[in-house]
Amino acid sequence: MSRAAAKASANERDKLAAAARPAMTLLDRIQVLVDTLRPSEQAVARFILRHPNMVIGLSFGEIAARAGVSQPTVARFCVAAGFSGYRDFKLRLAQSLAKGIPFVHRDVGPQDSMAEVGAKVFDRGIAALVTVRNHLDPAAMERATQTLARARRIEFYGLGNSGIVAMDAQHKFFRLGVPTVAYADPHVHAMAASMLAKGDVVVAISGSGQTRELIRSVEIARDAGADVIAITASGSPLARLAAVAIYADVPEDLDVYAPMTSRLVHLAMIDALSVGVALARGPELGARLKRAKQVISERRMDEY
Repeated sequence: MSRAAAKASANERDKLAAAARPAMTLLDRIQVLVDTLRPSEQAVARFILRHPNMVIGLSFGEIAARAGVSQPTVARFCVAAGFSGYRDFKLRLAQSLAKGIPFVHRDVGPQDSMAEVGAKVFDRGIAALVTVRNHLDPAAMERATQTLARARRIEFYGLGNSGIVAMDAQHKFFRLGVPTVAYADPHVHAMAASMLAKGDVVVAISGSGQTRELIRSVEIARDAGADVIAITASGSPLARLAAVAIYADVPEDLDVYAPMTSRLVHLAMIDALSVGVALARGPELGARLKRAKQVISERRMDEY
């Protein structure tokens, strides 16, 4: 297949996947809109993002007072966000929260107690996992699982934060009876990619899907005949290059204190794929995994 045909095919897959995924949640929409609003309207948006459940029970005036803005500003925010007014906004917000997305964003601040820090960090991680779970494409997960289950060799590529996820993936997959390796150095995974062949699989991990070095290594792997599975953002250059793309659309985290939630989402996806591959490889692998677990249990100290 030519590069042009492959690109057209990838673009078509992206369109079909986008059509199959549920619509962006209301709070996700507000998060995306924040930087496009006037400063006073941004104050309203950020208050709503931090306290979505509280907002349901507040009056028009109370929202304005708590956000530190005027009531007309709240009205302008509702219109800018695509609602006919405050009543329409509250109704849509209540419906969105009722669908199981408990929380989207709360900034950690220097004034927070450790109880507040712990709650905010956990809530953010839970929200990211629930959001991506609800948008996960089961067909893509199935294709990725089958591709990995029949692989001759699996290599995991990532850089920075994603390099740590790649190492975790290798730790899980090496027990499944397939040669595996993880590379977090761009020079090394570029060289490794050039030595792959048909039947090998690369799992490329990137939160943005825009890292030049990773994309180049994926191109080299494809040219060598390997299949590529991407765990990344939808519509990204990396997603378009992959034979199978598993989307992890987590809102960009601008909080300088809290850890990146994309890492938690990627780890959960790797866990799901490793379990799927173990099941696909049948009961014989189950017996081998049981023996491996027994070896580990023998190295633990007796109860004390």
